[in-house]
Amino acid sequence: MSDTPSDLRYTKTHEWARLDDGMIVVGISDYAQDALGDVVFIELPVVGDEVNDGEEVAVVESVKAASDIYAPVSGSIATVNELLDEQPELLNSDPYGEGWIFILNPNNSEDHQELLDSHSYDEFCSSEENEH
Repeated sequence: MSDTPSDLRYTKTHEWARLDDGMIVVGISDYAQDALGDVVFIELPVVGDEVNDGEEVAVVESVKAASDIYAPVSGSIATVNELLDEQPELLNSDPYGEGWIFILNPNNSEDHQELLDSHSYDEFCSSEENEH
């Protein structure tokens, strides 16, 4: 799992978060997309919705399962990646780039720092794999 970008922060529910000019761009990690398998549909959040840290905001459906996507921090949904309506497979092919899911306007941009760094996230994923 050495392909975990070190400039991002992560959650234990496998979302990544990137602070970008005061906003937080959110997607799912490569580990998550790999576990899901081929993504066939994504239910995007609603722009303008207020969300709390850990709240379910989107749903990804793959050939294997449906999986909830959670807000990594509290804030409001500023933008969604409408490309995913037509090309949900971007979550598989480019999870850290074109496959971003939504952008949050955080209530407190400092909350981003509370998330896992890439090293801690890799350790968490390894420990999860060992449990199975």
